[in-house]
Amino acid sequence: MQTSLDRLSRSRAPGGRSAPAPSAAKPGAGARRRRLTGLLYAAPTALVVAVLFVAPLVLVGWMSLNHWPLLAPPTLNAPHNYASVADNPLIGQAAWFTLKYTLVTTVVLFAVSFGLALLVQHRRPGTGLLRTAFFLPAAVGFATASLLFLGLLSNEIGPVNPMLHGLGLITKPIDWITGSPNTALSSTVALVTWRFAGFNMLILLTGLHAIPVELYEAARIDGAGPVQILRRITLPLLRPTIALVLIMMITGSLLAFDQFYILTKGGPDNSTTSVVMVIVREAFVRFDLGSAAALSVLALAVLIVLNVLQLSLLRRRDDR
Repeated sequence: MQTSLDRLSRSRAPGGRSAPAPSAAKPGAGARRRRLTGLLYAAPTALVVAVLFVAPLVLVGWMSLNHWPLLAPPTLNAPHNYASVADNPLIGQAAWFTLKYTLVTTVVLFAVSFGLALLVQHRRPGTGLLRTAFFLPAAVGFATASLLFLGLLSNEIGPVNPMLHGLGLITKPIDWITGSPNTALSSTVALVTWRFAGFNMLILLTGLHAIPVELYEAARIDGAGPVQILRRITLPLLRPTIALVLIMMITGSLLAFDQFYILTKGGPDNSTTSVVMVIVREAFVRFDLGSAAALSVLALAVLIVLNVLQLSLLRRRDDR
């Protein structure tokens, strides 16, 4: 009892008042320290984004408002560069072809990629070898792949025409690259499908493996067939992965350049000229950087609108 009274007396001030408690750390100090640490970690990435993305984007926007020759000082001419887009018939032709190419490539590439993913979804003997074989073209550079197809489809040295002729599928050699717009488009779609099907297959395969196996087992016990399982389980649960793959396919198709520049060179008769090829011609053939910048800004706006629409549609379906 005496010890308790001594402690109580020592805890009081001489005037009978309680001694002040030791000062506690401010509750917001730790949070501020964590925020500062996070900002320091994010600073290098933010600097790279600002230098390599934000600054060039601002410069392109300013260039689009000026007449900007390659070897002369720029002069403000807004909004002439945007207004002159409608007066260039090649831009309309390129925009129509790019949309057609995007639609065909997206459908074909997604069908092949999804089919390959379903084929190697379950582990069987040889599945690992098939996955590796399907993914190998993704390791080839796109420019290299374009040159490879240029050699394969060549009338002079390419083995495709002799092979098809030996199988009796054609009676005379076909000019796959410059013979007609349809063959040029088909050759380009075949190149893109061969190059990217394995990569998209890997992304879809990751989404398929994230679906619980118990759902498939319960559906089979209830008597559901493969088509019903695909419609009721696989596709609904794979929707976020499909949305990601479609965004990548559509964005890549709208920005197509390498395959047309190397394989078809925009021919025949500019029938395979993409929007990006027109931008390159405006900048480095006609040396009109302002017009090229305006086309780049418009292409970026179209990409943003399409991506926002896709993401909003996905979000609405998830809310339902």
